[in-house]
Amino acid sequence: MPIATPEVYRDMLDRAKAGSFAYPAINVTSSQTVTAAIRGFAEARSDGIIQVSTGGAEYASGSTIKNMVTGSLALAAYATEVAKNYDVNIVLHTDHCPEPKLDGFVRPLLEASAENYKKFGVPIFQSHMWDGSAVPLDKNLEIAKELLERCAAIDVILEVEIGVVGGEEDGVANEINEQLYTTPEDALKTVEALGLGEKGRYMTALTFGNVHGVYKPGNVKLRPEILKQCQDAIVEKYGLKAGDKPLDLVFHGGSGSLPQEISDAVDFGVVKMNVDTDTQYAFTRPVAGWMFTKYEGVLKIDGEVGNKKDYDPRAWGKEAEAGMAQRVVEACQNLRSAGTHQG
Repeated sequence: MPIATPEVYRDMLDRAKAGSFAYPAINVTSSQTVTAAIRGFAEARSDGIIQVSTGGAEYASGSTIKNMVTGSLALAAYATEVAKNYDVNIVLHTDHCPEPKLDGFVRPLLEASAENYKKFGVPIFQSHMWDGSAVPLDKNLEIAKELLERCAAIDVILEVEIGVVGGEEDGVANEINEQLYTTPEDALKTVEALGLGEKGRYMTALTFGNVHGVYKPGNVKLRPEILKQCQDAIVEKYGLKAGDKPLDLVFHGGSGSLPQEISDAVDFGVVKMNVDTDTQYAFTRPVAGWMFTKYEGVLKIDGEVGNKKDYDPRAWGKEAEAGMAQRVVEACQNLRSAGTHQG
């Protein structure tokens, strides 16, 4: 199917919240990982989101080029063509963008989408993330207001982060401490600044102990009940219907989370969950297995010529794609989005 239109994307999020499921958002860095992610969504019969980080965008532009805009547009163009062959909706999103990289990443991509919107009526990327976790909340929301206005003008959804995610991703590192827990007061300030949809649609990554990277279940203290507390505070202040979930929530740093923690977060309004560390491993592990078991065929040893069928990148590349696709299927199952595609 074609890449999801803004209308389709909004419907996806509405259905997820109403049906208490969430979409995996899979980080991609190359044409192979794009194909693997889309294949996984198709095999799970789930719509899904693929996203590009600043580091992933630099990598995709060429290791000697490192241009985030070039890499992002290249991956978007590839995904746009490949997605046509699969019967699920795919959304294009950009991941964490801190303030120092806004002018080299999100803002120029918004300009490119504005041009595309003028010509074809749709943006290139359907959503972008502004990561203001490293700046004071007031400044975070000030920048978010500017970006939301630009996004709304071209039917793009903005993602904001209110709180701090621990660990490290793309060179941005945060300590694991009490700052990892967003308060209801922070959520209320967010709504006061960004509205409840009348200023443009946005998703909110509220932090409840999230940590980027690899950790074993139980090693990080996740408190998904914080998400409910924040939703309830907004409902009370704005006189909404009891039990409403006014915010579209995003779950960051979920590798190693317990199934119950994921389930609770989804029940409290999470509609998107980032999956990166796990799919990196799922992509690489089959390659390692291939190289170990095909050792003599991959390497030219003692004057032998090796086996072209073993060292052909397409041979071990298929294994990597299959491994990552299977992990995407598992993510869809864990988030209850498997089988929810409506055609």
